[in-house]
Amino acid sequence: MTFRTFPVTGLTCDLCARRVADTLAVLDGVLEVLVDLDADGTSLVTVTSDDPLEARQVAAALEDAGGFHLVAA
Repeated sequence: MTFRTFPVTGLTCDLCARRVADTLAVLDGVLEVLVDLDADGTSLVTVTSDDPLEARQVAAALEDAGGFHLVAA
């Protein structure tokens, strides 16, 4: 089991956080998604999964969920 936290921008409310969590939860191997919402800045999305998720896979899912974006490292 792995844990990875992704910094994400564009989440402005609880509905956005729920949309992101629901979108990532259906990816293969994802066990849990927790969103620490910062409506005025960068939210932290922690994903628990069987195997590590690739940032590009998460970025694509976030874009599909509503135009949310990973913060570049």
